Amino acid sequence: MSTTAQTLQVTHHYRASIERVFDAWLNPATLGRWLFATPTGEMVRIEVDARVGGRFVVVERRDGVDVEHTGEYLTIDRPHRLVFTFGVPAYGPHVSTISIDLVALPDNQGCILTLTHEDLLPDFKAQIEQGWTTMLVNLDAALSAAA
Repeated sequence: MSTTAQTLQVTHHYRASIERVFDAWLNPATLGRWLFATPTGEMVRIEVDARVGGRFVVVERRDGVDVEHTGEYLTIDRPHRLVFTFGVPAYGPHVSTISIDLVALPDNQGCILTLTHEDLLPDFKAQIEQGWTTMLVNLDAALSAAA
């Protein structure tokens, strides 16, 4: 197993406003519909303390096992930038950093989100990239359903 940490980036275009997309990362009601959600899992707990130094916990039950996703908010610059740590304690002690950068498009054409995941272990890079890509698409669906 390789231990050299790597970085990946995923980009997605949203038709929703930059504010709606940003807020979806910090609103527990919205978060539970797309962040770390799997097709067969059940969200059992979502806690969000949306302030710098605040923490989040998202727990999804997968095949009878509760999987906890945790992190701490490092930067909250609404609606342009969100940075937080990220870990899944059940899978090991490794903690990485996620940056969300948003740019509004002209003429109410929505926004572009760029997610940067730093300090990830390379053996899981492809799986993590696919996971983030799916979650960003699910966020789009959640925003469309709430419109």
